[in-house]
Formats: sequence, C-alpha cells, structure tokens
Amino acid sequence: MVADPVKSAGCKINTNVVLERKDMARYVGPQCRLCRREGEKLFLKGFRCETAKCAITKRKYPPGQFSWGRGKLSKYGIQFREKQKVKRFYGVLERQFRNYFRKAEKQKGNTGDNLLVMLERRLDNVVHLLTFAHSRKSARQLILHGNVTVNDKKVDIASFLVKVGDVIRPKNSERSRKLVQDNAEALKSRKISSWLEFRQGALEGVVTQLPNRDDISVSVQEQLIIELCSK
Repeated sequence: MVADPVKSAGCKINTNVVLERKDMARYVGPQCRLCRREGEKLFLKGFRCETAKCAITKRKYPPGQFSWGRGKLSKYGIQFREKQKVKRFYGVLERQFRNYFRKAEKQKGNTGDNLLVMLERRLDNVVHLLTFAHSRKSARQLILHGNVTVNDKKVDIASFLVKVGDVIRPKNSERSRKLVQDNAEALKSRKISSWLEFRQGALEGVVTQLPNRDDISVSVQEQLIIELCSK
C-alpha cells in the first residue's frame, strides 16, 4: 500500500480550499456584469432589472477597462457569445448545457427548438415564471431548500423537467406559503407565460401544455449554438 505523501509529511489538508475548488464552476461575482457582457438584460436580479438602476440602462457596454478597444468578433466568437447568453440566462453550467444538447439531438424535430424547450421546462425557470420567485437564482434557492412541491411531492432538484399536467405548489408549511405568496403579490403585474396557468387563490401553478419556440423567454439565435456545439 502506497502512503499518502501529504499525510506522511505530517501536513494538514485545508478543507476550505477543497470546498472552494469544487464550487469554482459556479459564478459568484456581480450579476450585472453578465448582462453587460452579453449586451442585453438577462433578468438575473429580479426587480432591479426593471428599474432605472439596471446596469444595461446605465452602462450599455461590456465590462472592463479597455472594452471600447476590442476588435470585431469572429464567427466563433459570435457563436460562443450566443451560447454563453443562454447558459447565463437559465443558470446552467457547461457540462449541463452539453448534456441538454445531446438529449436535444436525439429527439425528433429541430435540435435548436428541442434544446430551448428543454431549458424552458426546468423547474427553477417554471417557478420563476409563475412569480413564486423574483429571479431564476432565487427560484433555484427556493427549490434547493425544499420549499416547492410538484404533484404534492417535494422536489429539491432545480433541473427537474416539468410535463403537462404537473401542479407546482409551495410546501404545505406556513413559512413556505407566506414566502411564495409575498413574491406572487409583489410580481402580480408580471404576465404569466401562455403554457402555464397560475391559480392565485389556491397558490399553485399548472403546466397546461409544453412550451413552443414562441414561448421562449430569451431572444436567441439557436442555430449559432447548434453550429458551435456540433463541431
């Protein structure tokens, strides 16, 4: 049996560093920089994105000291930026996105439409669209903390894909229901997507049909993404 060189040397392992490395893939910096980098609102900060304080409204140029001096994007650069925009909008990582793309390729129909519809069906996106949460990030947190049920079963996986007939409700606890009710009341002016039905009295949402290409929330040229991921 070969001895661990770190332990044999009497060194202590810093577990904090290990934890930080595991979480390095998740972006934890300023959200507004992402919107500015993509040049349009990705609605990553809820209410703030709809006010005059939105970074895109105040500074509609890429972040960085010498952003004005950057040259024209190459064909690859344009494709890459389109993919990054979709990833950041839905809050998925590169490996997750590649998995969605492989599944979309295997399905019948247009691969680009299949990819976007699959992302739109994510539970964190649905919870956000139903006004249960201010943003997709806060919706993800709501789900991970066990505050959301699908068909009366707790679901704490943000990437869960909803299907027709699914009923999404807050967990049957006073704290969860109050949290969702407060958010729904604050966002009551927001229009609910046509493929979803929100029942204010029962405080629940129902998937009435699967989304189609016209229901996709983000403006994207999916063909550029398909060209990039197919290489």
